[in-house]
Amino acid sequence: MTAEGDIWVLLDDRAGNRSQALGVAERLALPFREMEIRYAMMARLPNVVLGASVSGLDASSKASLHAPWPKLVIAAGRRTAPVARWIKKQSSDTAKIVQIMDPGSGDASFDLICRPAHDGIAGAAPNVMTIPAAPHRMSADALARARNDWHAQVDGLPAPRIALLIGGSTRKHTFTPAMGHTLAQAASDAASALGGSLMVTTSRRTGDAIDAIQHELKAPHRLYHWDQGGENPYPGFLALADAVIVTGESVSMCSEAVATGKPVYIAAPAGLISAKHARLHDALCRGGHARIFDGRVQLDWTPQPLDVAAAIAAAIRERGFV
Repeated sequence: MTAEGDIWVLLDDRAGNRSQALGVAERLALPFREMEIRYAMMARLPNVVLGASVSGLDASSKASLHAPWPKLVIAAGRRTAPVARWIKKQSSDTAKIVQIMDPGSGDASFDLICRPAHDGIAGAAPNVMTIPAAPHRMSADALARARNDWHAQVDGLPAPRIALLIGGSTRKHTFTPAMGHTLAQAASDAASALGGSLMVTTSRRTGDAIDAIQHELKAPHRLYHWDQGGENPYPGFLALADAVIVTGESVSMCSEAVATGKPVYIAAPAGLISAKHARLHDALCRGGHARIFDGRVQLDWTPQPLDVAAAIAAAIRERGFV
């Protein structure tokens, strides 16, 4: 019998990291404890320097980590890796540690590293699982709940309904108003050609492109602007869509879109997509999970849902960690 304290999920201040770690823990369908951790200045040091330590945490986070130690630790992101290694050491090496994404150093000390193929890090080892996309919390059960919660909000939209998921600028690439104009126009034309509609969500990263997007939405649509307040219908739009168009600069949105089993089209405008993102798109397209958006949306294909979190959970079970 697995108790709540047997599985710890390390949760830091990055939403993407939290979603990945929680997604895997939830797919295990076992009790787990959420361990909130916050960083101090030393977290900026390379992991090869930090080693197995909590030196990068603030005082309250350090105080929250104490015996009895867990049997399994699930963490995501480079900065959580020294903490996971420290917990393993405190447990006299009995705790199993599962790290999502590259830990930065000390690979051999992890019981399972789930390394995204699109990161382009060479090398293989028995404790390394190469994953084709990011894990997340958009499980079949979560999609079913979202479908139930949001169907009334879109009942007036003509079918087929296309979810248009718009991210935006990244640290190195800008999502320009021209990109927003082109994407919204093409998506609107595709929906109109099918006699359907758009369910549109935007992001804080959409920035100045929002005006151009709104101007070009000629097809029937529902638009959620990231700063309008209220609950974001993003899960509902995903669950209720007949097809999905998603901007390709977001690993998490692409990964969540292909979990639906709906036709997914990745919008990859030149000037926005990095080499890492291009590798992700190529893998998803080669696997039959998505296609590149060229202005057309076809509904005559049904890809197999890709649930990376479930695959990691299965690997954890197969290795006898729980």
